[in-house]
Amino acid sequence: MTVSNYYLEHWIDEIHLHGVKKTVVSTQTKYQKIDIVDTHNYGRCLFLDERMQSSERDSFIYHEALVHPPLLLHPDPRKVMIVGGGEGETLRDILKHKSVKQVVMVDIDKELVEFCKKELPQWAGGAFKDRRSQVRYMDARAYLQKTRETFDAIIIDLTEPIEGGPSFKLYTREFYRLLNRRLSPQGLISLQAGTTRSGDTQMLTSIARTISGAFPVTRIYQVIIPSFGLPWGFILGSKGADPLVYSPAQIDTLIKKRGLKKLDYYDGITHLSMFALPKYLRKDFDKQQRVITDKNLLTAKFA
Repeated sequence: MTVSNYYLEHWIDEIHLHGVKKTVVSTQTKYQKIDIVDTHNYGRCLFLDERMQSSERDSFIYHEALVHPPLLLHPDPRKVMIVGGGEGETLRDILKHKSVKQVVMVDIDKELVEFCKKELPQWAGGAFKDRRSQVRYMDARAYLQKTRETFDAIIIDLTEPIEGGPSFKLYTREFYRLLNRRLSPQGLISLQAGTTRSGDTQMLTSIARTISGAFPVTRIYQVIIPSFGLPWGFILGSKGADPLVYSPAQIDTLIKKRGLKKLDYYDGITHLSMFALPKYLRKDFDKQQRVITDKNLLTAKFA
């Protein structure tokens, strides 16, 4: 909600305030609430269901962390799928890989994508017009159930599983096993999965435990995204490649071979730091036994 000149972002026991200069869009679609606002500290920002999604100042951190580890670990990614990805920045970063010949982006909320094209055009950077891009407006799970296409990587760029939200049923064992079946033999997935803050890792670790039942290699990694106000967790699932065995020099060599010249966050040293988890987080994952299923859904609670 917008109160005076602040945007209130709710957590279960706290709020984060973002100073707002201008509200550009504030509307409710069939699937979620959209707010695009100009803030004092982070420039133009996208909020969905009152959760920070991207900011002009630091969205490159989120998207480079989400996209490049799985694509670099695949030896020759040619066909990639995005689940979600409304503002187009995930699409833009995937297309930086010249080996990629086709990207299928499946987002259920066409209104969101159209608002982002109009009000956040620099984030996609022309990616929606790239001949390699296909955008389909439908439920991603339904799409994957119907298609027999396979992909070298599937990048999952979704909101948290808020009850009644568009992502609620895309965090289950059944969904991750479906993803596995739609991947090529060396395929990988990546996704954001909530905060890594000490004492608040239940969502992240239960998602990781669930993915570990669908992929032989499952790795948590984390980054600091200032506009989120919390350390943030991601998960990589792989049919074989393990990010932990790559040295900084090996990652830098892969980046050079792929011609990725304009990365502002991700490189070999950053890769090493992202996957070097603190002791409490490793322990929390080892202790986590919950597996999310279609009959035992995970619900993120923020307010």
